[in-house]
Amino acid sequence: MSSSEASCSPRAGSASCAGARDGRAGSAPRGDGHGHSHAHSHDVAKSSRTRLAIAFGITASVLLAQVIGAVVTGSLALLVDSAHMAVDAIGLLLALTASVLMTRPQSPRRSWGWLRAETIAAGVQATVLLAVGIYALVEGVQRLLDPPPAAQFDVRLLAVIGVVGLVANACSLWVLTSARNSSLNLRAAFLEVLNDALGSVAVIIAAIVISTTGWTGADAVAGMVIALLIIPRSARILRESGSVLMESAPRGLDLEEVAAHLETVPNVLAVHDLHASVVATGIPVLTAHVVVEDSSFHDGSAPRILDDLQACAAEHFPVSVEHATFQLEPAGHTDHERLGHGPLDPESAQQPHGHTQS
Repeated sequence: MSSSEASCSPRAGSASCAGARDGRAGSAPRGDGHGHSHAHSHDVAKSSRTRLAIAFGITASVLLAQVIGAVVTGSLALLVDSAHMAVDAIGLLLALTASVLMTRPQSPRRSWGWLRAETIAAGVQATVLLAVGIYALVEGVQRLLDPPPAAQFDVRLLAVIGVVGLVANACSLWVLTSARNSSLNLRAAFLEVLNDALGSVAVIIAAIVISTTGWTGADAVAGMVIALLIIPRSARILRESGSVLMESAPRGLDLEEVAAHLETVPNVLAVHDLHASVVATGIPVLTAHVVVEDSSFHDGSAPRILDDLQACAAEHFPVSVEHATFQLEPAGHTDHERLGHGPLDPESAQQPHGHTQS
């Protein structure tokens, strides 16, 4: 399908795919587009090290104090908050380690370097968080059914440790807040510390309730509240990290829309075998087989088509894809393709919206 046969409305403020190349007049050549995002991820990883190291140091120090306090006071809320903070400390350490690994260079064996280290770290952290949250709910219910005597609690120590944890978490939040949206690592770290701060608030409230009413069930309720904060967040992180590892299409990128827009490029007949995924934060990738008019391989228009396709992928959609790889092929080429990941109808290459996969 050529641009004269059909067209799709572009995003507001963007050029159509058919005119994407012309819309970049005066700009520097794009090249292959495979260096900018990778370098950007390295820069973000380097800049996040200091912030993550400071947050990890603060969290580890408070963790030690909370573990000692939980043993002395026998508080479930403090024990759960200590477990939560232990997971947070591990998460911050994983994030710090990932930020170091992400700056390691590419190699013939690891063509993307260690960019997915952050995804693996997030998945491990989420799994542990989920286990801690479930344990806290079960233990909380048991303690509500059989609450321990008030004499078992050192309420003052419980309150002091809660205040110390809150102050420490506030400091960590201050360190992370200005850069929290720069990468998946920092966003996850910020959410971890924020929920720790809420956990410290719950510990303080439990101490106040036990001190004024003598109802020790408040400690179990506080522990369960912390658990309810942990479980949905950990499930969400686990789902997102799993989505990256399963190479799902980036959120916000509709492959049907992508195929339709790519097919508006002049001389493009159809797009098939379309794939999109995310390597790491800020690095979406896209590959596709693009059927073009046979004359394009003889009249010198193939390089222009490739430029237009790359410009369309990078500039036209809500998710900018600079790492785009396109295989240009004549209409009859599909008869020779033997794709191992799924069936391909040879006739689909003759029609718009050919075989697409995500």
